[in-house]
Amino acid sequence: MSELVVPTMAELMAKGEKSEVLFWVGCAGSFDDRAKKITKAFVKLLNKANVKFAVLGTEESCSGDPARRAGNEFLFQMQAMANIEVMNAYDVQKVVTACPHCFNTLKNEYPDLGGKYVVVHHTQLLKELLDNGRLTIEGGSFEGKKITFHDPCYLGRANDVYEAPRELIQKLDAELVEMKRCKAKGLCCGAGGAQMFKEPEKGNKDINIERTEDALAVKPEFIATGCPFCNTMMTDGIKNKEKEKDIQVMDIAEMIAQAQDL
Repeated sequence: MSELVVPTMAELMAKGEKSEVLFWVGCAGSFDDRAKKITKAFVKLLNKANVKFAVLGTEESCSGDPARRAGNEFLFQMQAMANIEVMNAYDVQKVVTACPHCFNTLKNEYPDLGGKYVVVHHTQLLKELLDNGRLTIEGGSFEGKKITFHDPCYLGRANDVYEAPRELIQKLDAELVEMKRCKAKGLCCGAGGAQMFKEPEKGNKDINIERTEDALAVKPEFIATGCPFCNTMMTDGIKNKEKEKDIQVMDIAEMIAQAQDL
């Protein structure tokens, strides 16, 4: 396996070089052991497509999404302003992230505070690289497999990004099976709105169990996700149903990297 090449913006600036795109890793992609695998898979794909990218490294702070959703507007603005100051100092133009929460916040909420960037989700960039011929996708181990895609709320309903992830799944020569509730009618995994970081209130069923049942109804072999939070919630749902041996939850970037033997 080739060595992962992950330059920081500071390193590029020291060499007098510029990056095509800033890869915003996000808290989950940086610190959560499961989400780190998504980060690595995406970096492998960027390396393979010869994309000149960089990360902020230790200069990256939380986007502020959980703080704002939980009602702490002061903390959100502090985090956002600190990030914007760093990004503007590096003259960042384009940002890619594998987290729809970061994607939505950077794209729609940072401009009000002076952070104006072209922001894309990692599935959009992968599709762009595919369309430009910089990346090729072979089905590999996913050929003919039944895959269902769970729409992240902040990617789908909040930003109308439905087709890029689905096109990538179809490029794997897999059979895309849609859940009854999908696209604009998709159901939340239960982690949005800062719910990821607290225990659920009393009720008769957790949201992620309800959503996992939606997925199980179409009998997939894989549940594809495009968000580290969704990935956690759907994985927990599959464990709850004791279906880990039958169904795997994977990010689309991981699927493409695995199909390429990266």
